[in-house]
Amino acid sequence: MTTTVQFVGGPTALIDLGGVRFLTDPTFDPPGDHPIGDRVQVKLIGPALGPDELGRVDAVLLSHDQHPDNLDDLGREFLGRVPLVLGTAGTAERIGGVARELPLWRSVDVGGVRVTGVPARHGPIGSEYLTGEVRGFVLSGPDLPRVYVSGDNASLGIVQEIADNLGPIDIAVLFGGHGRSAVMDAYLTLGADQLARATEILDAGIVVPIHIDGWGHFTEERSAVPAAFAKRGLSDRLVMPAPGEVVILAE
Repeated sequence: MTTTVQFVGGPTALIDLGGVRFLTDPTFDPPGDHPIGDRVQVKLIGPALGPDELGRVDAVLLSHDQHPDNLDDLGREFLGRVPLVLGTAGTAERIGGVARELPLWRSVDVGGVRVTGVPARHGPIGSEYLTGEVRGFVLSGPDLPRVYVSGDNASLGIVQEIADNLGPIDIAVLFGGHGRSAVMDAYLTLGADQLARATEILDAGIVVPIHIDGWGHFTEERSAVPAAFAKRGLSDRLVMPAPGEVVILAE
């Protein structure tokens, strides 16, 4: 069965796994400012597609709802149009409706695809009280590739934990960009070199980096990713769709 990914922009991608369609962290706002308390996140690049151009979405995989670079205003509106949103307990409580908690290492069935909740840490050790809980996801099923969606994660140790418990991973959709927080003076997500190292840890045959540009708090250029993969001899595993492009990952 065919597996495809369509990159919308930022952390938003449409993953079609054997006919079941999952959307990651919906962000559809145009460029502009997004206040968070006394800080402002600046969106630099708008989406390649709007909500009406996506077609059917069976479930949203929402790593977290606390930050507008993972769920902006139009993305939040979009949640009312889908049958299921999977995320953390806090997300389920704050959003309500179709939002459902997917606890760590627990699984639910979505159209015959097994979706398992896995850890993610959005910053250094001990930062959870500032960033809040974040969820990653592993998708699997009979005759389907195993797909890991990292969410905003800054820990290679957690990547190792996922490889140990749910490997082998065939396709990894990894969030990067080396986002930096002035509040903690720390990185919130993996950088390009760490994305390449995560690929080695997972032994993933295909890696799709997303959420690597488009916001002002990212500290790396998009070009840093292919350079890092080339340095480790991993260029043949790297897939970087252009905005709006649909790429076949497995058949």
